[in-house]
Amino acid sequence: MVKIRLDKWLWAARFYKTRSLAAQEIGKGRVLVNGQAAKPAREVAADDLVSVRKNDPPTEVRVLAISNVRGPASVAHLLYEETPESLAAREHAMETRRLAPEPALDIAAGRPTKRDRRLIGQIKGR
Repeated sequence: MVKIRLDKWLWAARFYKTRSLAAQEIGKGRVLVNGQAAKPAREVAADDLVSVRKNDPPTEVRVLAISNVRGPASVAHLLYEETPESLAAREHAMETRRLAPEPALDIAAGRPTKRDRRLIGQIKGR
């Protein structure tokens, strides 16, 4: 069975731009392999479940193939398959963000003007 370092696989599968960035994220505990924290030198093989907490919610993928080289995105996508639970969670989060109110709408009139600040000061007794 062919195995490869976790940081190298994440780099080849285009989850991270560099191997060192992948190693840093693994060190911070943002990448799990089969539900357990991993180190950058941990070897992954086909059928391993890798959870990458890059966005909210985390992306869970099943390793399908191993590659030592970083290729185009179309080839990198063939190295893994996202789990149905992960896809459903991502779609739910996207729908929640779409339906959430725009935070900027809470500020109806924007910042107070100089006149407004004077009135506020008079009301507060300054």
